[in-house]
Amino acid sequence: MAHRRIWDGPSFFSANSFKCCLLFGLKHLRKLALLIALAFVAYWGFQYWREHRFDSIIAAAARHYGLDPALVKAVVWQESRFHPSIRGRAGELGLMQIREAAAMEWAASEHIRSFEHRECLNPATNVEAGAYYLKHIERHYTRADDPIPYMLAEYNAGRGNVVKWLAGAAATNSGAFIQQIGFPGTKAYVLAILDRRNRYER
Repeated sequence: MAHRRIWDGPSFFSANSFKCCLLFGLKHLRKLALLIALAFVAYWGFQYWREHRFDSIIAAAARHYGLDPALVKAVVWQESRFHPSIRGRAGELGLMQIREAAAMEWAASEHIRSFEHRECLNPATNVEAGAYYLKHIERHYTRADDPIPYMLAEYNAGRGNVVKWLAGAAATNSGAFIQQIGFPGTKAYVLAILDRRNRYER
């Protein structure tokens, strides 16, 4: 039985048409791939710039107060992700989330007159105040094998809470102290900064 042809006109999908469609598609795929690559490079470049643009002021503040620059930078990363204008719920300001009391204490120690808390939105001022505060609380833990976990816990949760977690071996053993931190958020905070500091030291 003969089959009837449904369409006798020219084929819309001739070899030439198919080739043209294929070339058109490949051309646009190349453009799309190029755009994706450019977007990735731009994103990576922005992230690198954001994470390194304050390196010089972090290094200067760390040197001024005798701290490890990688530690100070790790605190900046944890507190603000390098956003200098960020504000905390309790009024903390800037890169290291400086509270007003800590800012005024730093200003007094440096003999800065007519200082206002809002000046901590300046990155250099903020990191100086934050580095001072870290160094200031280090003196509480001179007997510890590693004072840094204690310093970070106090920076996050306050001296009163840290004192509660100093029972037994935790008074001088930093590993035992970390395990004894009573606030899950503070423990995560300390561990995150220690990990980030190690990355920055590589």
